[in-house]
Amino acid sequence: MGVKKKICLGFYYLIGKKMPESDSLISFGAKRFRRFLCKNIFEYASKSCNIEKGVFFGNGQDISIGDNSGIGLYARIQGPLSIGDNVMMGPDVIIYTKNHETKRTDIPMIEQGVTAPEKVVISDDVWIGARVIILPGVTIGEGSVVGAGSVVTKDVEPYSVVGGVPAKRIKSRKNLIN
Repeated sequence: MGVKKKICLGFYYLIGKKMPESDSLISFGAKRFRRFLCKNIFEYASKSCNIEKGVFFGNGQDISIGDNSGIGLYARIQGPLSIGDNVMMGPDVIIYTKNHETKRTDIPMIEQGVTAPEKVVISDDVWIGARVIILPGVTIGEGSVVGAGSVVTKDVEPYSVVGGVPAKRIKSRKNLIN
């Protein structure tokens, strides 16, 4: 990790993460400051993205976020993660790309380490509701809606509305388009 990235990461966790919400009455330029830092931390951060207050992203490795997309208040994400354009994300979203290893029964799970990271892809024009959990390797298709509180364990087809634990398809948005 380069020096510039380390400095930006330090500023993010010391100052940027704690600054006011982007839409607060007095924000002290928090949205621009967090965006500037994340442009130097993430693999890619567009000039119109929004990283909200309290977001935790580890060291930001292998994370990209597209145009006009946002990471919601107090989200907890990890890479490899690709967020497309025009993605809305509610507060407290958790995106996992790795998990605890559980294959062996002869040693405690805590001593088995973690699985290899599996990339999560959130396509363009997606709305992820509050407190959604997305598990490793999931792709959320273009134009989809993930209902609040859902746990997404499998890929979501484009233009789907999904919800529940585990998330299941409720309807297609294609039928709603005139």
